[in-house]
Amino acid sequence: MSIFPEDQELQRLEDEQARLEDQVALAELTLETEKTETEQFRHRYYKAVGRLFAELDDLDAQLAYENMLSNPGNPDAQMQAQTTQSRAEKSAEEAGGINARPAPPPDITAELKQSYRKATKLMHPDRATNEAERLRRTELMAQVNRAYERGDLKAIERLMHEFGQDPEAIAGEDTASRLVKTIRRIAQLRRRLVELKHEQQIYRKSDVYQLRKTIETAEAMGGTPLGDLVRQLTQAITERKIRLEIARQKSA
Repeated sequence: MSIFPEDQELQRLEDEQARLEDQVALAELTLETEKTETEQFRHRYYKAVGRLFAELDDLDAQLAYENMLSNPGNPDAQMQAQTTQSRAEKSAEEAGGINARPAPPPDITAELKQSYRKATKLMHPDRATNEAERLRRTELMAQVNRAYERGDLKAIERLMHEFGQDPEAIAGEDTASRLVKTIRRIAQLRRRLVELKHEQQIYRKSDVYQLRKTIETAEAMGGTPLGDLVRQLTQAITERKIRLEIARQKSA
């Protein structure tokens, strides 16, 4: 039985599409995993030192306030008091916010990753053939992402079950139509790969990601950077308290 050239080309393109779908799913998984693991680190970091930073900033604000009272009419002292007070309020909000939020999942299992990749390949908005379908898939993928961040495997499986079979996987189409659809799908996948690489580059430049990598690198080498920071902050807090007591005695 002979194989027509267009059938061979379709097979080649469908193979390329399958490879690109795997690459996109893996890139989506990698980015979402980095975000989840960074959120885990953020929680651990603020649990360890957030309260101490807030206390230190509050003491600095009180010291700046005492300095303003000792220098009435001094614009620099007034500006310093306002600046330190704003920083103290922000630190207190961050420290309180991290404690109010639920803890992120303790671990990202291989089963969870596998389910996420499967859901991405099935429901990704780029597979939509019209705007209504794209919006539906976008909302579903947002739900999948939130479930992944919670470590909720059952929720991801439920979303896939509710979605049903991918409407793109329709048998019985003619070769020419399948060629066009496959070529367009490949173009979508290539664009998405470029977007994901760009998103990842930007995310990896964020302060919290850089801090996480620095801390984790030090820990991997046997260091205790968070413990060291706790000791430094505790010492700084003690020093600020002494200075504040002296300042208040002078103004009494």
